[in-house]
Parts: sequence; structure tokens; C-alpha cells
Amino acid sequence: MTSPTTVLLVLHAVRLCGFADAATLARRFDLDPAETDEVLGDVEAYGWVQRSAFADVSGWSLTEAGRGEDERRLAAELAATGRADDVCAAHREFLPLNARVRRACTDWQLRPAPGARLLPNDHTDPAWDAAVLDELGAIDDALAPLVRRLGDVLVRFDGYDDRFSTALRRARAGESGWVDGIDVDSCHRVWFELHEDLVATLGIDRRAEP
Repeated sequence: MTSPTTVLLVLHAVRLCGFADAATLARRFDLDPAETDEVLGDVEAYGWVQRSAFADVSGWSLTEAGRGEDERRLAAELAATGRADDVCAAHREFLPLNARVRRACTDWQLRPAPGARLLPNDHTDPAWDAAVLDELGAIDDALAPLVRRLGDVLVRFDGYDDRFSTALRRARAGESGWVDGIDVDSCHRVWFELHEDLVATLGIDRRAEP
């Protein structure tokens, strides 16, 4: 019999990944692929997930009902720890870092020039790119203790810091897509996922954040 924890992790993986196949969802929380397939079938029957196909790509996404069920289960999980205040405190620390990541990713994409504020960054200015990578490095240093505190409350938060560090190393090695790419586990993608994890866990509407 599938445990409630596994059902939660599968549902939450769908939310965090947005749209993904079963193998990707299983890897997100190191779940058994066959069990993940079984859970997806079960929760599809409840109307919590749906499978879609676009050309030769298919995957799973949450329905509105599934989003609500995910949040209900996350709230119960957090309440059981008795440490919601710790996660709220971590979220408050996250917000200024989030603003810095957004600025850094914008600077990676745009390099303003006189009369052209939205000029795309062609990555021909090593000093400009180095400054962005240095800022991401400082954020990486601040992220590690934050993730450790979150992981001490809910183990599913473990690993965000390692993923961010890995993406940053690849970017520093010259693979520019690892800063903001959507087709790799880039700094931006990891950060977006952590942000979604925090607001989902706390039941916060992103639009209500400062």
C-alpha cells in the first residue's frame, strides 16, 4: 500500500516541476519509478493531476483540485513538525535573496548601453558577466545555511543548495545557459523551484509577497 508521504511527494513533485514525465517526477524526490507511475494513476482518478501531450512531448501537471490537495497535505505535514515559525523565518530571509537573484538574472540577460536600456547581453564583456557570477556566488554562500535550516524541519528541502552550486560551477566554466536556462537545472530554475516550495509549504500567494 502506498504511503501518504509518497502520495504527497509525487503530488508535490508535479507542482514543483510544473510539467514533467513520470521518470523526472520520480527522480525529484528519489522515488521508485514504478510506484510513482502507480501513484500518478491513482491521483489522476481523483482529478488531482492530468496528462497532456504536445507533439512528441508528454507529461503530467496539477489540476486546480490537485493544487489544493497538495497545499492541504503540505499544511498538515508542516503542522506535524510544530516548527512552522522556523519555516516562516526562513522565508523572510529568502525574500531579500530572491530580489538579488532576480536582479542577477536580469543582468545576465541584459547589458544596458547609452540609449538602449534593454540591450541583450551578448556575453562579450567579461567584467560584466564576472560581476553577475560573483553576485550569484555570494547568494550561493547565503543559501547553504538557509537550506540546512529548512532541511532540519522538512527533509524534502535538502539539496537545493547543492543544485544551485552545481549550476553556478557550470556557468563559471563557460556554460552560460546554466545561469538562467529553462532546459537545464540552472541557477534560475533551482531558485524558482525553491521559491515555489516555500510558498506552497506556507500557503502563501506569491502575488502577496513584498
